Amino acid sequence: VCYHNALNVADYGKLGHAEVVSVRIPSDRFYDFAVEYFKLFDKNGYRPDQLGDRGSEYRNLVGLPGGAKGVYAKELVAASLATGDKLDFAVGKGDDGDLRGLSFIMDTAQFPFFVAEQYHQFHVG
Repeated sequence: VCYHNALNVADYGKLGHAEVVSVRIPSDRFYDFAVEYFKLFDKNGYRPDQLGDRGSEYRNLVGLPGGAKGVYAKELVAASLATGDKLDFAVGKGDDGDLRGLSFIMDTAQFPFFVAEQYHQFHVG
């Protein structure tokens, strides 16, 4: 899977991938982490960077073990409500649209994390 390229070979955007980070969070701190995630959004459900990067590869998503039916999904929704209920949620199916005010919940068993090419790991902007 590659970044956008002139040959359109294995372009991550065309393959339905999105730009994400992988983090390991102790289970007893997940709610706190989710609160911090929701603080990234303004009252209308926009992230500051969403006015620049657009397209399905920049959509809001959260990958969770078990997805929307997993144990962390309820904590995610509770954290959203506690921080102003700025986002709606949908079950991610892959190649979902870049919709403002909506975060897709992805099941990490079905949609695993892939390490990006070096360009995407170490650059500013």
